Amino acid sequence: MRRLIRCFDAQVRRAAGVFEFTQDPDCILRLRRTALHGGLILPDASLPKGTPVLEFHLWNERVPPLPTGGADLAWARQISRSLVLSFRMVRTYLMTELASADVRAIGGTTVLGPASGASADVLAHLGFHPRPSHNPLGRFGEGWENAYTWSLMWAYNPASLRGKRLRLLRRTEYWMSVSAFLERFPAS
Repeated sequence: MRRLIRCFDAQVRRAAGVFEFTQDPDCILRLRRTALHGGLILPDASLPKGTPVLEFHLWNERVPPLPTGGADLAWARQISRSLVLSFRMVRTYLMTELASADVRAIGGTTVLGPASGASADVLAHLGFHPRPSHNPLGRFGEGWENAYTWSLMWAYNPASLRGKRLRLLRRTEYWMSVSAFLERFPAS
């Protein structure tokens, strides 16, 4: 069943335009160019609906597995280091491959963070600004998103399901302007 979910996930990624921008084995992110579905207000930018953005997606196969006892300090440090390293790779990609592109913000959606009650909000700590995520299909769409997210967690990192109930998964979007991102994650 896990193999079936992973194959389905690969098809969904391809259909959605999620791509691997580097083959560096330490990178835990994939990317997708898209446009904002609604306006976005950040501390240094106000972006209207339709603004080109870059979404990050976890590269599930490369995310360090959660310890069976739950997240601990060593795992949190490892994830934080992996994210910073991956964001620096995104910065390089932005500067080399997308230098002339009109991408104005970078962000992503996760079930981790304020909506999940997580005590350590890594993305906000790294400078991303959270906002609630809303599915355009309402509760029906959220239900399908929850089922898909839960199945991915089960297939790739089963320990991450501890304490999470399918119906109660809530998404949070995290965004940062490209200019703030480039300043926050300097080339290493």
